[in-house]
Amino acid sequence: MGHLASGPRKAQMKPMDLSQLRPNVGIVLINRAGKVWLGRRAKSPPPDNWQFPQGGIDAGEGDLDAAVRELREETGARSIRLLARTRDWMGYEFPPEHQGSKIGKGWRGQKQVWFAFRFDGKDSEIDLDRHGEAEFDAWRWAEIEEAVQHVIPFKRDVYLQVVQAFGPLIDQVRAAHV
Repeated sequence: MGHLASGPRKAQMKPMDLSQLRPNVGIVLINRAGKVWLGRRAKSPPPDNWQFPQGGIDAGEGDLDAAVRELREETGARSIRLLARTRDWMGYEFPPEHQGSKIGKGWRGQKQVWFAFRFDGKDSEIDLDRHGEAEFDAWRWAEIEEAVQHVIPFKRDVYLQVVQAFGPLIDQVRAAHV
C-alpha cells in the first residue's frame, strides 16, 4: 500500500465520549481494479469536498442494513459483495464552525462503523440522483489514500483509520482480478 504524499501517517486516536455522537455507517466501495469510490459532496466548497458514502443508522436498523441502504441511496450501487467490517466505532466531533441539522439535534459529532464492499457491476450502475436530492454531484474511482487528502479536515483521522483497516483488502481485490 502506498503512502500519503506527506509521508506515512498514523491515525491520531483520541479518547472521546461516544455517547454524544450520532450512530453512523461509512462505506468503502472497491472496484475490481482496486480503486475506491469517492463522491464530491454537492453544495460543499472545494477542495476538501470528496468523501466515501456514509449515513445514519435508523432506529431498529442493523448497521449492515444501514450500510447497504446508504450505499444504494447515495450511489445506486447494487452489485456488491461484503468484504469486511470494522470491529470498533470510529468517531469525530464537528468543529465549532460546522453548521448542520445534526448539531441542532444535539449531536456533537458522529461515531461510525465502516464496511468495505467489492463492486462487481458496471460504472453505468452508479446513479447519483437515485434518492431525490443528490448528496453527491460527481464521483470517481481513486486510490484509497486520496480519500484522506480530499476529505474535510475534521474527518481525516477517521479516514486514516479506514485506510489502515481496509488498505490490505485493496491488494487482495487487485490480486483476485489480475
